[in-house]
This record gives sequence, structure tokens and C-alpha cells, in this order.
Amino acid sequence: MGFLEGKKGLIYGVRNQRSIAWGCAQSLAREGAELALTFLGEREEHDVRKLSPELGDAVKLIQGCDLTQPDQVEALHTAIKESLGQLDFVIHAVAFAKKDDLSNPFVQTSADGFALAMNVSAYTLVAAARAAEPLMTEGGSILTLTYLGADRVIPNYNVMGVAKAALESSVRYLASELGPKKIRVNAISAGPVMTLSARGIAGFTGLYKAIADVAPLRKATDIDEVGDTAAFLCSNLSRGITGETLFVDSGYHIVGMVTGNE
Repeated sequence: MGFLEGKKGLIYGVRNQRSIAWGCAQSLAREGAELALTFLGEREEHDVRKLSPELGDAVKLIQGCDLTQPDQVEALHTAIKESLGQLDFVIHAVAFAKKDDLSNPFVQTSADGFALAMNVSAYTLVAAARAAEPLMTEGGSILTLTYLGADRVIPNYNVMGVAKAALESSVRYLASELGPKKIRVNAISAGPVMTLSARGIAGFTGLYKAIADVAPLRKATDIDEVGDTAAFLCSNLSRGITGETLFVDSGYHIVGMVTGNE
């Protein structure tokens, strides 16, 4: 019996077998959790429905939901209440920025692009938490995904780094407000993973390959590593942890300088 047996949760952001959200879904299902999965559009729906049988009978609901659309969020949680009854955890793996606002210098970021990145990548966590709170009658865990670009300048990450910084700050404010209701809010800062979204960032492939040379564990990050950490943070094993950003990046974030061989 897994350590999430009897727990019921929602995962936003499964796109394909390479997505971090899929790694989370696999780990949580392995540990006995019951899941609701969302998709954004027709292409994502096809991939989610194709993947879901790999999770056995863990998946109880698959439904479309754009977190920027309140009516869709409300419809989703109505369906969750009917199918699962309650929520013990939510995983938010949602982010987006215009390609031009990633590749152009940050000083040239468009106003609408800035607003879009902040809305989709940061505010949707607030929307997800607000909708889930009434179904977390026995407390629970809300988890989001961030990246080192929130703290440091990463080439071609630009407006997304600013959005991730806002996301991490939102984690702390939500943790403070929801704590009295025994709802914990945390973030995982994953190392570079070769996801569909990441591959759209200029220079990402070179960054991904370089990690294994300098990270303390001498390897890049795997989605199952992130998934197992998510399972821990969604379980009672992490009941004393909230408001934190936990790095799962082979230790890359601790490296201050790369030196050559003498």
C-alpha cells in the first residue's frame, strides 16, 4: 500500500509523456492516489487520454480547464466534487509566455506579454487555490512548479523569470493565509527538463547538456525525480513543510562558479 492511499487530488498541466506534470501523475498514482487530470485544448486532450491508461484505475476524471477562465474552473470543481468528493492535493504545472517576450531583450517586453505571463504563470496558482480550498475540508497540499530563473538571470528566460518570482512569492502568501486551515503551499524548483515548452527557449538544449558537467550529482533532472518529490510534498510525510521552494536539480543551484581543470 502506497503512502498516498486514500488521497485524492488534481493535476493541472499534463501535456505529454515528457511533461513534469506527467512525472508527478505517475509517482502519485504509484503511491495510491486517486487523480483528476485537466487538459487545455484538443491536442492536449488527445495526449492526456492516451497516457491515462498507464496509471491504471487511479484516474477518476479527465476534464478540460483553462485556469484563466473562471467558468471552466467552477465547472471542473463541480465535477471533482461529484467524482472525488474532496481534494487532498493540487499540483499546478501551468506557465506561458509569448515567444517574442522570451527571445527579445527583457527591456523590450511588451505590456500585454508581461500581463499574459504573469496571469497564466503566477495568478493561476491563486485561482487554483481559491477554487480548491472549499474541497480541502481536512486540510491538504497545494504544489506548484518554478525554476531557478526566478532568482537568477537565465539567458532567454526573461519575462518568465519575473513571473516565476511572482509565483514563488504567491506561494509564501498563500501558505500564510491557508495555514490555519491546514492547507500547505509549496513549490518545486526543478532543474532543466527537456519538455515541449522548454525546447521553445533559445539555447535551452545547450543549457540542458551543460548541467551534467557542473551539477554536484553530475546529471540532469528527470521527471520521475520531480514526481517523487511531489508525492512527498502531497503526503502527510511533509506535514510540517509549507511556504517553501524545494530544489530538485541535482544540486545545480548551489554552484557559484565553474572552474576548469588546472
